[in-house]
Amino acid sequence: MTDKDQAAGLELAPEDGGRDRLVGLPYWIAFGMGAIGVLLTVNQTFNLDLFGEPIIDTSFYYLLLGLFLSLAFLAYPARKADRGTIPWYDWCLFAACIASNAYLAWHGGRIVSEGWDLAAPPEAVAVAAVICILALEGVRRAGGPVLFALCAIMAVYPTFAGVMPGFLWGPSSSIAGTISEHAMGVESIIGVPMRTVASLLVGFLIFGSALVVTGGGDFFMALAVALMGRSRGGPAKVAVLSSGFFGSLSGSVISNVVTTGQITIPTMKRIGYPPHYAGAVEACASTGGALMPPVMGAVAFIMAEFLTVPYSTVMIAAVVPALLYYGALLLQADHYAAKNGLKGQPTEEIPRLWPVLKEGWHFVFSLGLLTYLLLVMKQEALAPYIATIALVGTTIVFGAKRFGIAGLRDLTIDTTRNIVNIVAILAGVGFIVGSLSYTGVGGAFSRELLQFAGGNVYLLLVLGALTSFVLGMGMTSSACYIFLAVTLGPALIGGGLNPVASHLFILYWGLISFITPPVALAAIAAASIARADAWRTGVWAMRLGMVNFVLPFLFVLNPTLILIGTPVGIVHDVTTACFAIWLLAAGLEGWLYGIGRIGWLSRAGLLVGALGLLTPGLVTDLVGLALLAAVYAANLLLRRRQVIA
Repeated sequence: MTDKDQAAGLELAPEDGGRDRLVGLPYWIAFGMGAIGVLLTVNQTFNLDLFGEPIIDTSFYYLLLGLFLSLAFLAYPARKADRGTIPWYDWCLFAACIASNAYLAWHGGRIVSEGWDLAAPPEAVAVAAVICILALEGVRRAGGPVLFALCAIMAVYPTFAGVMPGFLWGPSSSIAGTISEHAMGVESIIGVPMRTVASLLVGFLIFGSALVVTGGGDFFMALAVALMGRSRGGPAKVAVLSSGFFGSLSGSVISNVVTTGQITIPTMKRIGYPPHYAGAVEACASTGGALMPPVMGAVAFIMAEFLTVPYSTVMIAAVVPALLYYGALLLQADHYAAKNGLKGQPTEEIPRLWPVLKEGWHFVFSLGLLTYLLLVMKQEALAPYIATIALVGTTIVFGAKRFGIAGLRDLTIDTTRNIVNIVAILAGVGFIVGSLSYTGVGGAFSRELLQFAGGNVYLLLVLGALTSFVLGMGMTSSACYIFLAVTLGPALIGGGLNPVASHLFILYWGLISFITPPVALAAIAAASIARADAWRTGVWAMRLGMVNFVLPFLFVLNPTLILIGTPVGIVHDVTTACFAIWLLAAGLEGWLYGIGRIGWLSRAGLLVGALGLLTPGLVTDLVGLALLAAVYAANLLLRRRQVIA
């Protein structure tokens, strides 16, 4: 299998197939059902009563499943041979999904009042079984075989939990009972992940689609080129900035790679970056998008729901670690360019900053408005809708790209595709949450991990990091996070660590597998674009993203890096962390400002100094600064001797 073939089977390959299948009648069906789904969500979020009377939440969730999960069978093929067409059995699954969810939506009140998750009529159990099968097939198509296998195992886990050993033991359920709990309980298919989609995510997906449809992606790419294109190694810095902008909105690592990488990777290669290095830069930059506020994709909203805190709390906590991560990437790209004499892009290819801002100021305004509404006004549900209205309105009046009926149609269908993708994945992931909850295994796993660590918080974090890394292999970031939030999160919090820092720790380590061999999905996707060796690209991506291996331990042990603590402590620790990533970049790339190329001994000294500055404590800070001074002094002395000689 070639790198290109491997990349085609990654996270968003089904979406590419879906764009080929949603044409003609399926396109208009998706358009109509998507519009109805968005209208239902707006009605439910703001209690508008557009349909005469309130819709209870349970019925609302089933209606969303009926509208969007059903479209997954039109958008995503069951097999590669069906990528360009929709066979009869996909239409049958589409109809069955609508009918089964409509049945449960109609009986939503009885499901709650009569406890159908514990004792349901036979016909309801039959319908629930259909929904369970459809949810598994949906996650197989949208999420891939690895995620499907995990969801399928967890879906049936309650039926044999009673024969499992040790902490894996749980009370067994009958097949009918398991089906009822999954389809009609509040912890599984319509559990936390689906509730987050319904209450928050739809609005932000609309905003993200509005940015794409109105030309926001082109603007942020042009802005990055205008800001960084002229500097040495400019295209690599453009890749870092543009992927950070785009990834924050999409939250999808592979989508980020294949979207921005098509432009950034060839440009990096053209000015002299080796193919494997160009692919590694794009892979790391795209992986960080899920960590970058203000949107952070789907994961941050699910995190806020699990932690029962406002989304703004997660967003604020994520700012400094994300900036440190991207700062490290920019510094390494700059040091590599300086060491190898790489220039920026040709002047004729670089737009002027003021005309770019003048043409696209409304994109910056809409993002600023979104951030203001989230952080200052605390309007999490309302914020994306207001920001979208402002973006579309300013685009119509001031934008260079026209936005009329065709733009509204594109916005609706792009939003629908995004919602279909996330609903198909999270409905299946609900099986994981539900089974761990119903059997009690999630809590048992946490207790077992705490007991094994024996109160040693460092051992607990190492075990947690390894668990997150292994389970993150081949899974979407949202699926990986949800599984670990249920199993590992309570253990970290039970060990006395800050809850927000603990969940960010899980997210960071779950994403590391995207840039670390042997899996390195982001690196494989980038390597296929760069026409580079996938393994070599993955190794370099791991090196470039080295700060990502260290940061989670630092902010979970020292919450000042997530802006929790005294103002003096926060300023001190953030400042020393900024110095540390500079030393880390210089040590990894072998180039130091004011000195130039440095040897291995100096590089080792800088890396140790970086760890000293990153580790909390005055003594370690002084050690880090002393090593930096020693490296400068030694290299200046060596240079003077060479000049004299």
